Amino acid sequence: MSVSPSVSSSSAVAPRTPTQADLLAFVRRTAADAELIASLPLDPEGRTWVRLEGPGGSEAWLIGWPPGTGTGWHDHAESVGAFLTASGELKENSLAARLPADGWKTLELTEEIDRQRKLPAGTGRAFGRHHVHEVLNESTEEHAISIHAYYPPLPQIRRYSRTGHVLRLEHVERPEDWQ
Repeated sequence: MSVSPSVSSSSAVAPRTPTQADLLAFVRRTAADAELIASLPLDPEGRTWVRLEGPGGSEAWLIGWPPGTGTGWHDHAESVGAFLTASGELKENSLAARLPADGWKTLELTEEIDRQRKLPAGTGRAFGRHHVHEVLNESTEEHAISIHAYYPPLPQIRRYSRTGHVLRLEHVERPEDWQ
């Protein structure tokens, strides 16, 4: 007599939540897809983007950056993320401290809080929750293209203004504002 194995739905493995390392591996793999990178329509005036399917239910984007464009200061709220420059070069200015999530409108920053990274093609990084940064294409001639992934999918983006060492929360964007 033979017995057929049965699998109950309670023994099915739930998908694993993607980590920062998973997201960074995904953006690296995606950047290596030359056909996908070349398919992004580039606009000489403004950023362009295409939404991608990220790992484990994450949100991912392929973004084109004309010369001289940037994001302004922002964070990704409760999401962790990763991004990588696929072509050109980007610069990231960031704060080396986790800021309070809520309950403030203006913060005075300390002297040693600023960090800068140049991210030439093939270079990327991962970041945790409440990571405040701005990303820039400082080139005057060349587009840059990057891949970004976030988990959980972005619930909001908080936008900031910065004057010297003063950071101000300006407004909060929800997914319907950018999709």
